[in-house]
Amino acid sequence: MTLQALVFFVLAFVSIASAILMITRANPVKSAIFLIINFLSLSILYLTLNAQFIAIIQVLVYAGAIMVLFVFVIMLLNLQDEKRLSDKFDVRRLIAFIFVLLVFVKIALGLVSSTSGRFLKQAENSLELGKIEFIGEKLFTNYILPFEITSLILVVAIVGAITLAKRKFE
Repeated sequence: MTLQALVFFVLAFVSIASAILMITRANPVKSAIFLIINFLSLSILYLTLNAQFIAIIQVLVYAGAIMVLFVFVIMLLNLQDEKRLSDKFDVRRLIAFIFVLLVFVKIALGLVSSTSGRFLKQAENSLELGKIEFIGEKLFTNYILPFEITSLILVVAIVGAITLAKRKFE
């Protein structure tokens, strides 16, 4: 196993562990911290896969802007009593835990049985595929129509939000 594969698997484990810790914490601030750890480990994971642009966007957009929004919402809600947020153990939780355990066992068996190491191989031009220039070229040539439709939908959403906000204050 190469060093890059070892780093990949360690980061994958940190990502999975932080995601599990995020959804199992009763305190929303602790959950937000584990979500930040998850976002950062995913961005480093993207770097190991030579996807530099996605790694930077992951940090800027998700770990930065989205997490600031989450923390503001958590602080505005002012959740004092953590006991109200916790659920009691029931049969549904047991069934969900069994299904999750089965999925992890299936993934582990698939990784162990894969003797060819196909999941560790990268494309030969992966350094070029992850660069901003390549993504920009593909975005503005092959995918220009979906890009323009997305920008139009965002403009309509902004106009709608401003219209609803003006009505509320009138």
